[in-house]
Amino acid sequence: MIALAIGTVYFVSNARLQKTFHVEPRVVAIPTEAAAIERGRHLAETRGCNDCHGRDYAGGKVIDDPAMGLVRGPNLTGGRGGRVAQFTDADWVRAIRHGVGPDGRGLFVMPSEEYSHFSDADLGALIAFMKTVAAVDQERVPIQLGPVSRVLLATGKMKLAADAIDHAKLQPPVVAMGETVEYGRYVAASCIGCHGPTFAGGKIDIGPPSWPAAANLTPHADGRLANWTQEEFVQTMRSARRPDGTEFDPVMPRAFGQMNDTELKALWLFFRSLPALPLGAR
Repeated sequence: MIALAIGTVYFVSNARLQKTFHVEPRVVAIPTEAAAIERGRHLAETRGCNDCHGRDYAGGKVIDDPAMGLVRGPNLTGGRGGRVAQFTDADWVRAIRHGVGPDGRGLFVMPSEEYSHFSDADLGALIAFMKTVAAVDQERVPIQLGPVSRVLLATGKMKLAADAIDHAKLQPPVVAMGETVEYGRYVAASCIGCHGPTFAGGKIDIGPPSWPAAANLTPHADGRLANWTQEEFVQTMRSARRPDGTEFDPVMPRAFGQMNDTELKALWLFFRSLPALPLGAR
């Protein structure tokens, strides 16, 4: 029975990884002007691209845990071992917005559920920037899944973004930058992967068992934000240190602290506007 269970988990998890998706992405204009490329750089540096792909975008460590396995972000430069030298614009859009590679397979741990909320302008700017990064030679490290990852995949607790996104119904938003709840909602899409769609935090399914629960970002009494001012929130994000002196867990991406004042203040307004939910009410 144990052997049968192990075999089933291996077969089902492999089937999920090998599943293909037919996605015809929406055409996105790729700008060439310097201001748009700078906007793309800002997005890459503040929305988590460096956390998985490294500061030079040649690939960084994502997971290195006996239970979860070994996963490194792929090389996104034009150097040896890179995966994007032959990318068309449609390939870039498909990978970022839909979580699907040029071969039709879903990309493992690619947070496209969050990036699917990018506007066409921001997505185009991000792609424009990625095309300018320097070529770095770094060979691809094959994904090695651990037993916990395979169980989570097989049971549906861990989903590929390509499985979770309704590709045919994606409607990229159009929202003006500003210190508003609406813009804060747009920026907060980057927080959903860990803090959940309600932003109430709790157990992070996609990470190793050792990861702590994500914080409650709603104004509920069991969350820290309920007692902070906007200035304290911005300073906390910038310094990764809370007003009480405690530091963020390393799991929390420090890149978010590089968001500009407009983004952070809009985030604060959005989080304060949410229904007050208890920790983990996803």
